Amino acid sequence: MRILGVESSCDETAASVVEDGRRLLSNVIASQTELHRETGGVVPEVAARAHLRALVPVVRAALAEASCTWDDLDAIAVTAGPGLPGALVVGLNAARGLAYARGLPLIPVDHIEGHVRANWLLEREPELPALALVVSGGHTELLLVEEDGSFTRLGGTRDDAAGEAFDKVARLLGLGYPGGPPLSALAATATERRLSLPRAWLRGSDDTSFSGLKTAVLQLVQSPNPPPRAEIAWAFEESVVDVLSEKAARAAERESVASVLLAGGVASNRRLRERVLERAPVAVSMPPPIFCTDNGAMIAAAAFAHLDEMVSPQAPLDIHPTVKRRPPARRT
Repeated sequence: MRILGVESSCDETAASVVEDGRRLLSNVIASQTELHRETGGVVPEVAARAHLRALVPVVRAALAEASCTWDDLDAIAVTAGPGLPGALVVGLNAARGLAYARGLPLIPVDHIEGHVRANWLLEREPELPALALVVSGGHTELLLVEEDGSFTRLGGTRDDAAGEAFDKVARLLGLGYPGGPPLSALAATATERRLSLPRAWLRGSDDTSFSGLKTAVLQLVQSPNPPPRAEIAWAFEESVVDVLSEKAARAAERESVASVLLAGGVASNRRLRERVLERAPVAVSMPPPIFCTDNGAMIAAAAFAHLDEMVSPQAPLDIHPTVKRRPPARRT
């Protein structure tokens, strides 16, 4: 079964063709990074208009790269949320229109589940049950992926997501947008590596919090004699990575999972990958960076796990940009 996946939840317009939820035939991404660099962050209305301009060319390029025609497709999948409402509406309406015009069923997909399902695009399928650590610009989640493929939310961020914290601290340090890559590059140049920043462990919970850490960096930067920027960047990255990897390792051991799955844009962070590999009590699955950022392949892969949720594009759709299939966080 060949599924066209469409993604437009934030600042990447993406489309991909995936066969049977595993075999990648194409993956095309139009990034808006340069567009939002001037404002130092994503402006929702600007993002939505950019999706309008890019979506049709991106879909055409994905079909061409896959050597597919519309007749070769069995369904169209699209991100239904969470994400920026205006950006989601562009993708949803475009996918619905294409499905209607081509007589194809439509499969709405949860964006966060899509990130997790990127691990199914790797050569070896992950073992279940699994503990998924989803770390991106807008989300920091610990999810239990059951053997039947269902998702249980164990915990998440109480304030900034890890990616947001990277961007905000990068701005405090005078770095560019997006903040993650330049901050990590700066951290790698640190020489002393003695500075220690707070870690919010939130004992008895799988939740995370980075607001206090961000404030600590602000106070350092504004102090009369601040440490070198590289030292601050290193200490910040170590604090975030330490908490995330330890939380994931503890939850994996407690839940007796067979594997740990990394997902989301921040999952491409080299230091995070190293620490999760060091601490995880079981095998770790990590997608390559191209599958960590928002992409259509992960949406198509997730859709294959929800073929029973196909809907007719002709029917009224009760689809809202919201998270599905995940109950409130379970306290431990």
